[in-house]
Amino acid sequence: MREILGRRRKLLFRRGGRSALLDAALRCATEWQWPVLPGVGLRSGGRQPASARLGLGERPAPRCNCPDPDCVVPGAHPFDPGLLAATTDPRMLRWWWTNRPDAPLVLATGGRAPCAVSLPAVAGARALTALDHFGVRLGPVVATPTRWSLLVSPYDLAELGELLHSRDWVPSSLRFHGEGGYVVLPPSAVGTGRVRWERPPASGPAAPWLPKVATIVDALVTASTSTPDGGSRLAY
Repeated sequence: MREILGRRRKLLFRRGGRSALLDAALRCATEWQWPVLPGVGLRSGGRQPASARLGLGERPAPRCNCPDPDCVVPGAHPFDPGLLAATTDPRMLRWWWTNRPDAPLVLATGGRAPCAVSLPAVAGARALTALDHFGVRLGPVVATPTRWSLLVSPYDLAELGELLHSRDWVPSSLRFHGEGGYVVLPPSAVGTGRVRWERPPASGPAAPWLPKVATIVDALVTASTSTPDGGSRLAY
């Protein structure tokens, strides 16, 4: 048992005993002034939820560490602490990730922090190809195996409502993470796999540049509309 714990600690900790997730949280909070908090994370062992009882030979679905046995976004959401606890205070971040070094890193969107637009991964790849073709400058893009999230500059509900009202239809697979929302950031691990940067933030202490949502929404709507299945089920 001691040997197993020792190996796990070596995997989780580096650079003077700090976890990679804590390093990422401190960079977001202290260098970029993005409020963050630990996500609920995944559970090891225990009873399988009803949705994860699969046939023989199939890989069981990951289990969320929240009380919902059929959580549709396992590990990829806040719970305890709640979203309102998001902070840029490095002391709080060190306390959280010292106690839970493998907790996912969650960005509380809106206010002065970035907002985001997320869509199915296949649609996301198509949208980035289209935006690159037209020379649209993009900010950081977060990717999981199932969904991609494009970080954008803060917007309010009035601005978003006016923007979407002019469109005939907006696919349900396209989701907007504004005030009161959140996005899971790298290098977190969630139910669908590892979270990574598809387009990483520029190196340096300055907060990453972010586009306005109006400059990218057309490409995201088009890509989501043309993607089979649409990926309307929210799953990170």
